[in-house]
Amino acid sequence: MRLSGWCALAALTALAGPAFAQTAAEHAPAAAAATHTATALPFDPDVATREWLNTMDPAAVRRSNSYFEGGYWIQFVGPIIGFIIAFLVLQLGWARGVRSWLEKTVKLYFLVVIGFFLFYTLVGVVTFPWDYWVGFVREHDYGLSRQDFSHWFTEYLQGFGLNLAIGSIGIAILYFVIWLAKKSWWIWGTIVAVVLSAVASMLAPVYIAPIFNSYHEMADSPLKTSIVEMAQANGVPADNVYVFDVSRQSNRVTANVSGFAGTTRISMADNLIHRETPGGVRAVLGHEIGHYVLNHNVSLLVMFTLLIVVVFALANWLFNKLSAGERWGIRNVWDPAGMPLLFSVIAFLMLVATPIQNNITRFHEHQADMFGLNAAREPDGFAESALLLSEYRKMEPSPLEEWFFYDHPSGYDRIHMAMVWKAHHMALGDIPVGRGGPPPGWHPDFVVMQHGANASATTAPQRSTAASHGAP
Repeated sequence: MRLSGWCALAALTALAGPAFAQTAAEHAPAAAAATHTATALPFDPDVATREWLNTMDPAAVRRSNSYFEGGYWIQFVGPIIGFIIAFLVLQLGWARGVRSWLEKTVKLYFLVVIGFFLFYTLVGVVTFPWDYWVGFVREHDYGLSRQDFSHWFTEYLQGFGLNLAIGSIGIAILYFVIWLAKKSWWIWGTIVAVVLSAVASMLAPVYIAPIFNSYHEMADSPLKTSIVEMAQANGVPADNVYVFDVSRQSNRVTANVSGFAGTTRISMADNLIHRETPGGVRAVLGHEIGHYVLNHNVSLLVMFTLLIVVVFALANWLFNKLSAGERWGIRNVWDPAGMPLLFSVIAFLMLVATPIQNNITRFHEHQADMFGLNAAREPDGFAESALLLSEYRKMEPSPLEEWFFYDHPSGYDRIHMAMVWKAHHMALGDIPVGRGGPPPGWHPDFVVMQHGANASATTAPQRSTAASHGAP
């Protein structure tokens, strides 16, 4: 956790996540209502879902649960470390002292803000041991990382440098607006934070992501043609597909449709091609195309704008209470010396709002899932992808876990949705009638994750001909 930078940017851009899942037994009543009667369908979606889940051996289930559940407390410990550091910077008088020195040295308010931000970010290097354990050691313990320390540390420094450069400008703009607006800063500050977040989300995939990964055009193939046709049929202005080398860093599968205007591009990790069937690749890209077509960037922006304005309003009130009487030498909310307090208050409120953030994002992910099923028409590929994500996502959470911690629908819900879709479309006669569950002979291409080991290997996928072509 790079204290001031990542904490501030996370708080100000309000990046979020969602949740959406239950156990099989808890799903049964709702599933029965959704699938009407079992006799009306060629197979029972509940049974088919369980067949897919049963392809995970007990050890894989334990690893998945252990990794994901460990993230619950990590989500809280990181900010707590930041709060402690912020308190020490204030209590020891460093914030007041650095602010006073900058005012005498650089004088201009804009430069004082940038200088203080750089100081506070550099103080955050004391969190490096935590970052190292979370980002390197733990990922290797679960076999999810392929980087040696030198490569990981190089990217860590690149991210830190970008945070210093981009974050300092963004924070300086925000503080300048706070200085101009005074008491109504929380309204105008929201507008600035949202605009900066929107610009970053549009430009980062095109201009920042290539710093960490190499992108190249996907080789011509029937799969590439089908992806481009699916995209263009749904209004995505892209005529190519790009592949980036995530395999240098991890075993994870991912993809995105990003950019704006002339920069729109379809990108996917090389792991996605290597580890999934063509049907699975099409299912994932259908989901990502759904985000683009459904204008989720706009709806997410609107929803998070409402959340941020509430958080900033509460932060204004809480900041004034905590800094009353110029405690820690903080004169007002636009005083750079109050930056540790303001960032901590915003981070605390965003942490409290975790379920709200997660449910907002999960709602959009659910929409993209349904769009992807209808666009790609690959229910088995969709189930396959959900199983691969189980390497780092718990498949069957409790309702409380789902509501608080999940920023995507659970693996159970995603597979069940795909099986309901498959059963009903078979009943409609627009896809061939067949069995539910995975095709005969299909086994997941799971990474061998040995807890405590520093190496990983990928099993050779065993798939039937039907599964390789994404057929139901």
